Amino acid sequence: MNLDQAVTEHRTLIVEGCDGVGRDALLTGLARRHGYAVTHASRDLPHVDPVRPYRELLRHDGALAVDAGLVGELVYGPLRRGHSRVTWIQAFDFAEAVAERHGAFVHMTAPVRVLADRLAARGAPAAALAEIGAAVTGYDHAFSTLAEHAPVLTVEERPTCGGGPDRDPGHGGAVSEPPAASFTRPFPRIRSPVPFAEQS
Repeated sequence: MNLDQAVTEHRTLIVEGCDGVGRDALLTGLARRHGYAVTHASRDLPHVDPVRPYRELLRHDGALAVDAGLVGELVYGPLRRGHSRVTWIQAFDFAEAVAERHGAFVHMTAPVRVLADRLAARGAPAAALAEIGAAVTGYDHAFSTLAEHAPVLTVEERPTCGGGPDRDPGHGGAVSEPPAASFTRPFPRIRSPVPFAEQS
């Protein structure tokens, strides 16, 4: 499945990835080339029903791409606070709602070294740099688990050649959309989520 086929089959795309991935180019391409309405989900989650803002976004008519952070809460919540504000049951319910809207999750990822270089260039603290490997693993586990409830597509960014850190796609300058050939991975790619799920 290439990008054009993916956008034909999925009218809702929930785009996520760990700190340092460049989502802007993909979201811009979805808007300009494929007519998706792009929205950025708030990182402030209601205490009583943290998934409510995400469910409300799904009421949008037409093709929708969401720059989201729900999976990020499942990953970074345990890493940074010892718990997630979103439960796995809530995440599963949302994933099923995405699937019912003919949607899919888009997992953006990049090599740990690339992410570390980007975050270091932004002046990220040592603690943020130290957690990159765990965050990448956490996203892999989370998306493998969610793939039981909704399709998961993966975009793996390719580092630029030249020896130095690549330009940060999310901060300044025009950046080309990730190659369509890198948009897919056979799914569902299921791995045991037990060690990761137990954190929440």
